[in-house]
Amino acid sequence: MVPPTAPASAETSSITASAETTRLRRGRLTPAGLQSREVLVRRRVIFLGLCLAMFALVTWGIVNVFGAGGWVATEIVILTAFILGAPWTILGIVNAGIGMWLLHGRRGGAMEAAAPQLAAGETDQAIRTRTAVAMTLRNEPPRGSYEKLVEMRRGLDATDYGNLFDFYILSDTSDPEIAAEEERLFNEMRCALGGDRVRYRRRVRNVGYKAGNVREFLLNEGRDYPFYLPLDSDSLMSAPAVLRLVRIMEAYPRIGILQTLATGLPTKSLFGRLFSFGMRHGMRSFTLGSAWWQGDCGPYWGHNALIRADVFRRHCRLPVLPGKPPLGGHILSHDQIEATLVRRAGFEVRVVPVEGGSWETMPPTLTDHIGRELRWCQGNLQYGPLLGGLRGIKAVSRLQVLIAMMMYVGPVAWMVMTATAISKAFLPDPGGIDLAIGMAMFFAMFGISLVPKIFGMLDVMLTKGGVRAYGGTARFLVSCLSEAIFSILMAPVIALHVSIFVVGLLFGRSIKWGGQNRDVYELSWGDAARSLWPQTLFGAAIVAAITSTIGVGGLIWAAPLVMGLLGAIPFAVFTSNRVLGERAAALGLCAVPEEVLPTPGLGQFALEPEAAPEQRLAA
Repeated sequence: MVPPTAPASAETSSITASAETTRLRRGRLTPAGLQSREVLVRRRVIFLGLCLAMFALVTWGIVNVFGAGGWVATEIVILTAFILGAPWTILGIVNAGIGMWLLHGRRGGAMEAAAPQLAAGETDQAIRTRTAVAMTLRNEPPRGSYEKLVEMRRGLDATDYGNLFDFYILSDTSDPEIAAEEERLFNEMRCALGGDRVRYRRRVRNVGYKAGNVREFLLNEGRDYPFYLPLDSDSLMSAPAVLRLVRIMEAYPRIGILQTLATGLPTKSLFGRLFSFGMRHGMRSFTLGSAWWQGDCGPYWGHNALIRADVFRRHCRLPVLPGKPPLGGHILSHDQIEATLVRRAGFEVRVVPVEGGSWETMPPTLTDHIGRELRWCQGNLQYGPLLGGLRGIKAVSRLQVLIAMMMYVGPVAWMVMTATAISKAFLPDPGGIDLAIGMAMFFAMFGISLVPKIFGMLDVMLTKGGVRAYGGTARFLVSCLSEAIFSILMAPVIALHVSIFVVGLLFGRSIKWGGQNRDVYELSWGDAARSLWPQTLFGAAIVAAITSTIGVGGLIWAAPLVMGLLGAIPFAVFTSNRVLGERAAALGLCAVPEEVLPTPGLGQFALEPEAAPEQRLAA
């Protein structure tokens, strides 16, 4: 007799129903199953609503100020410049505000809300996946880069998983002397770098720049590795930070890119210390806030990230832009576009919005920082054709591409606003708006842009042990004041340089894809003058315009702007002074936590004991 089939049918129905439930549930979650899509949509609506409300409020204020006496051409130009420049500033405030709310105003874990993937990285789960760690080089002295790789090799080999990590040095160096030094040092340090687990390769034809170098690697040697960890020539990561990334990626196969929050290495460069300190305490709340609404459409910054190699290889072939360089041809700033393509392929891009174990070297001088900004500027402004040309990308990804462009539209807009205000002084009828107001507007908006850093300061002070990690209350507050003055003086210098460069791009001027200075050195007066004379000239023009129309008293309104521009050359030389940098390090001025607290993974890149402030904390 045939056994009854009803129970089997019921079991089958149960399994089918369970599979259907799982499918429906998956449909409501992000690809890795980390968050609800509906929740992320609500967060993005909140974020956009806050940005639009703040934008409407400040625009209303500007319209009331400039429209009081009627509208003329100059007021219209100023208002237009404001509308173009304000979004980036407002976005920063909203991101940082959300981050502060998550850290100190919301009940429940901030990281669980913004980065739920982190829990998988805090386990001691054994890892199984092989990873290629690849550092890209381009016409830079290689010793420091090799030494960072040696430190990483040492750290990984001290764990149980060193054999799962192979190192690659991918050179695009075109300078014969530097290329010879790269090969000599590689042979000299090969044993310390891992022996048979390290390879050096130099391309003769640098097609596609860094992105092209990486693609060639992934299509060849990189095919043997499920994971790929890109490093810039100044990158350093600790073994715990690397293993955390691997554990997260193993736990979530639908994460395609996992980006760390890279912070500045300790340095004795005064410029580097000031810049790194300001960026450090302003990044945490900003990055956490942006991760809260970006979710599965997170950022990729091109280095210090773990990547699912097969996904990257199959989906991140970059288009060649129409037209000729500088805005056509191969894409320089490849990273955000690659993040967009990975997300389009159905894989998540996530950020780890916490400090620790991921570092990069800060530019040692103002002119080096400007050079880096201009490279990023040219690369980001290439994104224009891609905004409408990339099909099938997520709306959030498209917004991030636009935001990357607006980052460099903002400084140009502020300079247009300032130059237009100056031009009013030479018009027969300058209108009803004082030149001083136009001058003050630049720094009013710049002052608003400092809000993320202010939130970062509050975060440190509200976090248990936070101030101690920066060397104590007095040292932290003095450092904050010093960095604020530094930022105020530097802002118009950078803004004018970017503005001049953007105008040059329109006429075919391009920045050279070359090496960058990483080591501490002193900038000469001649080099500073050759780079920063436009700032000095523009500052003098502002002084002449104000004193001839308003009088000397009008300079009070424009003092920060004028001081930054007129003082650009001495400022650059002063902040590169080696003695001052060493003295600041000895005093713990603008110290970062790695100088104060024991930090595994830094090795020789920690400052010498006599320069670190932790010994003075007990006193």
